[in-house]
Amino acid sequence: MAMDMSGEERIAAPIDKVWEALNDPDVLRQCIPGCQSLEKKSDTEFAAVVSVKLGPIKAKFNGEVELKNLKPPHSYTIVGEGKGGVAGFAKGGADVSLTEDGPEETVLTYKAKADVGGKIAQLGSRLIQSSSKKLAGEFFSEFNKVVSKD
Repeated sequence: MAMDMSGEERIAAPIDKVWEALNDPDVLRQCIPGCQSLEKKSDTEFAAVVSVKLGPIKAKFNGEVELKNLKPPHSYTIVGEGKGGVAGFAKGGADVSLTEDGPEETVLTYKAKADVGGKIAQLGSRLIQSSSKKLAGEFFSEFNKVVSKD
């Protein structure tokens, strides 16, 4: 079951600070809903453990995340895949771009695609789509708070 999501966040921070935060595992760990661990394996690869509740199913996903098409400090593509045992799998990616809007404002836009399978996919497309949008929104909203607070 495939889904598309997109959104925009206006962040009260310079573009270089936002770029740095997008590549910082400590910042990402704080912002990913249900993230139990995020470990940097290389400059572009991470291992993650995330617990998510979708409808009646709660699953723990073990996954790998890779950053590709890096164009500092303007854009990258994040690609990942996670396995949740009997609950199923999730894989997807997002194109993330940053645009400077003055010295202290950055506009972050994202276009994400996700695909789920297994028990989770049986929950129905409406529930999956709304849950995925909610999780993406929570991540970017929290990311905005963390990066803007300094």
